[in-house]
Amino acid sequence: MTAADAASPRLVALDIDGTVLHEDGSASPRVRQAVRAAVQAGHEVMLATGRSVATTLPVLEQLRITPEYVVCSNGAITLRRDADAEGGYRREIVETFDPSEVLTTIRGALSDARYAVEDETGFFRYTESFPQGAVGSASRQVDFEGLLDVEATRVVVISPNHGTEEFLQVVEKMGLHRVSYAVGWTAWLDIAPDGVNKATAMERVRERLDVPLDRVVAVGDGRNDIEMLEWASRHGWGVAMGQAPSDVRAAAASVAGPVASDGLADVLESLVRP
Repeated sequence: MTAADAASPRLVALDIDGTVLHEDGSASPRVRQAVRAAVQAGHEVMLATGRSVATTLPVLEQLRITPEYVVCSNGAITLRRDADAEGGYRREIVETFDPSEVLTTIRGALSDARYAVEDETGFFRYTESFPQGAVGSASRQVDFEGLLDVEATRVVVISPNHGTEEFLQVVEKMGLHRVSYAVGWTAWLDIAPDGVNKATAMERVRERLDVPLDRVVAVGDGRNDIEMLEWASRHGWGVAMGQAPSDVRAAAASVAGPVASDGLADVLESLVRP
């Protein structure tokens, strides 16, 4: 990267889990410093995550950044900074879908799976217990039928009895044509409205901020980052984390070190290096 490139402001989209944060939910001091240094250098550093709004905003606080936009729920919700809103952000764009058909389809193939549906307010309804912190505090346990009438921004399915690759094979056989779905690094399925993903949300943000396509950067590690990495790599810079699966790495223009080695810090430091 040339000095001119480093000096030119960029729109930088960061995945959270496995990119910014370690598995224990912490960001290393070096990563936090690199994020702040990039912001101070004039880059617009934001988060683009599969997390809900409630579990995303604390990460902004941990990093001590206040970007104009934040992408949550794999692109279904885009927040905009608003000092008068709770948490400092309001829901600027929300996309929903009827989850009933896809839920019943999946249940037919994964009878022992656990399900959760997030609505446009960020409230989760779930059938059985989820990993701690996965659905946030605004949630309620319901029976399966209690999920079917919700206007969803996201459906989450986990299958504790399947390994990741086996889970992928089951999902591929379902033919989920009318929704966009992404399986993360564990046996976990996120389902968003049709045609909605991190890339579609980031392109809308890019247009609103009037950032040239060759000045976009995206960093991620999960299969829900593939479209975003491809989007950034076409004209800008898409970077996969070192521990990412092979199909995620293949979607990126380059590969950083793993999260355990602060691979994100290497990427961000290169944006401010003279």
